[in-house]
Amino acid sequence: QVQLLESGGGLVQAGGSLRLSCATSGRTLSRSTMAWFRQAPGKEREFVAAITWSADSTYYGDSVKGRFTISRDNAKNTLYLQMTSLKPEDTAVYYCAAGLPPGSVDYVGFYNTWGQGTQVTVSS
Repeated sequence: QVQLLESGGGLVQAGGSLRLSCATSGRTLSRSTMAWFRQAPGKEREFVAAITWSADSTYYGDSVKGRFTISRDNAKNTLYLQMTSLKPEDTAVYYCAAGLPPGSVDYVGFYNTWGQGTQVTVSS
């Protein structure tokens, strides 16, 4: 049984930065594409970023391009999301997820393993 555990969320002022981590426990997610999604109250879960197993490809949602960077350390079984120039509209619960290709990396249904989420709140 694989488990994903997010950490690093918190309260930050607009313009600030946060780094989220997602640690994998259980078996290694070999060949898995991993991603970050977020969900604000009353809204659907939104694609943030994804990264392939070898990290040779990364993908970003339009609202975070140029501000967020996804990375992974397979030796540490950890996924990261560096968030900069944060805006109040980035406020949400952030989830990490894992899925096996092929598939659409920005589609919720592609991922079969999810973490419990970490809250990010950006104040204006």
